[in-house]
This record gives sequence, structure tokens and C-alpha cells, in this order.
Amino acid sequence: MLTFTLGTFAIALNHLLLISALALATFVGWRVAKRGGDNPESALFSLFLLGMLVARISFVVVYWTHYRNDPWQMIDLRDGGFLAWPGVIAVLLATLYRGWRRPGLRRPLGFGVASGLGFWLLATLSLSIYEQGTRLPDIALRNAAGETVQLADYQGGPLVINLWATWCPPCRREMPVLENAQQNRPDLTFLFVNQAESMQSVATFLETQGLSLTNVLFDGGGRLGQAVGSMALPTTLFYSPDGRLLGSHLGELSEASLARALESFDTTPAHSSRKLPCPASATC
Repeated sequence: MLTFTLGTFAIALNHLLLISALALATFVGWRVAKRGGDNPESALFSLFLLGMLVARISFVVVYWTHYRNDPWQMIDLRDGGFLAWPGVIAVLLATLYRGWRRPGLRRPLGFGVASGLGFWLLATLSLSIYEQGTRLPDIALRNAAGETVQLADYQGGPLVINLWATWCPPCRREMPVLENAQQNRPDLTFLFVNQAESMQSVATFLETQGLSLTNVLFDGGGRLGQAVGSMALPTTLFYSPDGRLLGSHLGELSEASLARALESFDTTPAHSSRKLPCPASATC
């Protein structure tokens, strides 16, 4: 499962873990403060914001080439562009500073930060291990010609699968980014799997938006989203040549966040550069 869904509300599990870590840190700090010390609630929240700010700034600095032509994107947090470790280091340093300045805050704040970070690290590692043990689902889809194709037919090279719909605003906004990546990265196979819409409505959307995409597939029943555990759109999945899930992204992709996600392919074992032939019934 990649997302937690409750009715129409959906949140990525990694975001849920981050919020849960803050809640746990606040609870532990409050409990410790009851035995003696200052309540660290406001301090913990400010540390959380500091960590997020540093993580975002670090991401923008590292991927500056993708932001320099459109600086306003730097403040658009919807792309999920954060570097965790600079944020963690900033939180630890700020915790030491606050503890030095306010002795009554040391114990509650220390226990709170330690419990929150410990939970987040362990849960994030567990989620990563779970994701990397997930395989490419064996599901039948339809191509633009209405013919049945097997998702497994596309296995054999690095694979990027985007689950989307024309009614989804973030899906529409990220389409030019994915189109550009598909044109510039011939070493990768991009699949655009539309969720539960008619071929005519998708064709009309692509034409009116001036988008030229290959490998547009149709999942009329939304079975792929159910199989990978993400009913929220857009969801983008990154699979290794042997069909192992390397990572996922819930929400809109920017050039920078997509560039970072594609780095996961650079860490996969070397494989033959020969691309699998296009399935006979597919539009490539």
C-alpha cells in the first residue's frame, strides 16, 4: 500500500509517517514535561517547520538547474521536493541550541525529538523495504487501438508508469513534464495508464492540449491502482528492468522531482541495453 485512503481523502504513506512522527514527539515530550520541565510542544513544531524548510532549500540548491528558468516553482511544495538528511541535521543542531539556552526544556525536548526521529527513521526504512519487495502487477490493459496488452510485456528495461485522468488538475499540470522526459530519455519506457475514462475523452484531451504521448494505455476498472495500493491520482511508479518497484511518487511531478526519482535507475545493476520488442498489439 502506497497511500492511505479514507473516502475521498488520500495521503501518501511517507507523508502520514512524517505527521505521525511529529504527533509522537509532541506526546512524548508532553509526558516527560509533566514529570518536570517545560512543555516542548511549540518548540517541537518550530523544529518541524525548520527541518522542512531546510530540506526544501537543500533540494532546490541541488536541483537548481531545473528551477532557474522558473523560480516561482521553488515555493511550489506540491512536487514533494525535499532532501531529508539536511533537514534532520538542522533539527538536531537546533535541538542542541534550544536545550543549551533553556535548561528546563532539555529533557522533554530531547526525549520528544529522539522518539519522533527514531519512529520516522524506522518506519521509513520499513516502508522502503516493503516497496522494493513489490513486483510489477500482471494485469491486462488496453492500448489506443482498443487491443488487449499485458503490463508484463513492457518489462525488460527501466519502466515509469503514470496513473492519471483528464479530470485531475495535477495530472494535467505534470503531463508536459512527463512528455518532455519521454522524448529526452529513450532509454526508459514511459506508460501513461489512464484510469477509468473513455478512449475518446482521452484522445480529445491530448489533442486539445497539444500533447504527443506514446504508450497511452487504458485501465477501465482502475485495477492497476488497486493492485499497487494507490487510488489517488496522479501516482507515478518506477520499476527496475526485472520488475521490482524502486520508488513511487504521489502527486504532481515537477522537472526537479522527476529528475530525482529517475536517479533510482542509476543505482540498479547493469543490464543489457537491448530493449524488449514492442508487444505486437501495443502502440509504441
